[in-house]
Amino acid sequence: MMQAQDVLKIIQTLTAVGIQLWLDGGWGIDALLGKQTREHSDVDLVIRLEQVELARTSLQAVGYALVEDELPTRFVMRHATGLSIDFHPVYFDAQGDGIQQLQDGTPFHYPASGFTGHGMIAGVVVSCVTAEAQLLCHLGYEPGAKDQHDMRLLAASFQLSVPEQFQG
Repeated sequence: MMQAQDVLKIIQTLTAVGIQLWLDGGWGIDALLGKQTREHSDVDLVIRLEQVELARTSLQAVGYALVEDELPTRFVMRHATGLSIDFHPVYFDAQGDGIQQLQDGTPFHYPASGFTGHGMIAGVVVSCVTAEAQLLCHLGYEPGAKDQHDMRLLAASFQLSVPEQFQG
């Protein structure tokens, strides 16, 4: 399982070489909430598409290997210890929206305001996508139990409406 200190070490490794990143997914939600609310098998990071190669080489230098390559949509790197990072590369349009090209070729738009989030992991302030952007990211697919857990906590903490698919 991915622990808070593992996440912070990954963030430190990437930001030390100038990579701009935002936590997304489960750790991003826990950061927004300011506490770990469940176990995490990986960490999801949004990064700039043009920084993908720098991220790969920086992490390879500390023992990570590319295990899934679905660029430009995503890629996954894993350490021999089992730590896994799921990257979501985006390019930014003229309005500041982050655009992730999905596997079917359609674009997913992270609104510019979605990149203004800050949270806390183990007492350290981290950048993450906002609660509203997290909600957008979780629409369009059948949610699992952890998705329902995460969305309910976000909605309660940030006074967001929970979509019907998360109310079951």
